[in-house]
This record gives sequence, C-alpha cells and structure tokens, in this order.
Amino acid sequence: MKPTRKDITPGSRVAIVQKQDQRTSRKTEGVVQDILTKSPMHPHGIKVRLETGEVGRVQEIISSPA
Repeated sequence: MKPTRKDITPGSRVAIVQKQDQRTSRKTEGVVQDILTKSPMHPHGIKVRLETGEVGRVQEIISSPA
C-alpha cells in the first residue's frame, strides 16, 4: 500500500522512484520539499519534489519530521 497525501509532509524523509528509474524501481532517498500531487491518493504514489530538486513518486516513508 503506497502512502497517501495526508501521510506525507514537507520535511518527511522518503524513498521515491524517479521517472527514469521506473523500469528498474531504483529508489532515491531524500527529504520532501513540496508535494506535487493534488489528489489524496494515486495508484503509483504521491509525486513530490525533494530538497535536492529531484522529483518522483513516494514508495515509502522512512521518517516523519521531528
């Protein structure tokens, strides 16, 4: 089950899959800067922008902000 929009907040540490990595499912870890998906759920994961500028869909939440 993929995380929903309400589970993700800016500052959360997450693992995303970027567009170019969708075939291999290679995950990139980072801290959420912006949530780009407007709907509460998405079958492929909520799209976010990390603080590094990378964009991808959240596969798992590693930790929530303190």
